[in-house]
Amino acid sequence: MEVNNLQPEINKAKRGEMIAVCSAKGGVGKTLLSVNLAVSLSKKNIQVTLVDGDFQFGDVSIAMDLHTTFSIKDVIEEISHLDQFSLANFLNRHESGVKVLAAPERPEHADLITPAIINKVIDLLLIQNDYVVVDTGVGLQDKSLTIIEKADQIIVVTNLEMTTLKNTKLMLETLDILGMRDKVQVVINRSTMESVIEATDVPDILGEENPIYIPNDFQTASQSLNIGVPFVSNQGKTEIAKAVYKMAEQLSSRREITMFKPKSPSIFTKFLSKAKRTKEGI
Repeated sequence: MEVNNLQPEINKAKRGEMIAVCSAKGGVGKTLLSVNLAVSLSKKNIQVTLVDGDFQFGDVSIAMDLHTTFSIKDVIEEISHLDQFSLANFLNRHESGVKVLAAPERPEHADLITPAIINKVIDLLLIQNDYVVVDTGVGLQDKSLTIIEKADQIIVVTNLEMTTLKNTKLMLETLDILGMRDKVQVVINRSTMESVIEATDVPDILGEENPIYIPNDFQTASQSLNIGVPFVSNQGKTEIAKAVYKMAEQLSSRREITMFKPKSPSIFTKFLSKAKRTKEGI
């Protein structure tokens, strides 16, 4: 497979906005929030594509009850002559209007997905979409870092569990080191759950002034995931759905149509350079 010259030709000066949804720990509701955020944004009568960026164990298709025909693995096989029009053939359309680029069916296929492929696919999607929402893999693995670096807004999902907050704090500190903290919006999921830690304590713990709070509604969330129907579609009057609508409104109100920028040094170069200066005491 020829993977050279993957950068697409950009004929438009403007592009859509990319939102990366990530977490430092699994099981915090990242995928469910990604799905419902994408559907909420699509209700504004705009073009939205949701990318399942958990290339090993992605669950976006299950959360949307999509029997996908194509995945990003099929895209890889056509990558050398891919453009925005041919890429559209690999997207799976949800009844909400959201288009989905599914994760591979087999976890071993994730090894085929390189940073260059991720960058080309996302750039092509941004040409024809108002929003591209990416549900990343857990943590700061190389593929997730590629996605996070490219994002205009980074949603870091956490909850009130001590281990999750500890890992989230480390993730936020790392993103700060990498110069991306200003793109981050922290979302506290299940913020009304019973816990020794109060939701009001989280801003001080994480150093986040204005987190977004999503209330605890285990029954609605669990049912949504199990039947594959986003709760903003069929449970719009619930408090959890209202909170996601509000989040979508908040994120979209900050939107700026940005110009494509010249390629900057990679995230790994920045991180290694920072680590080297720290080690040398500079």
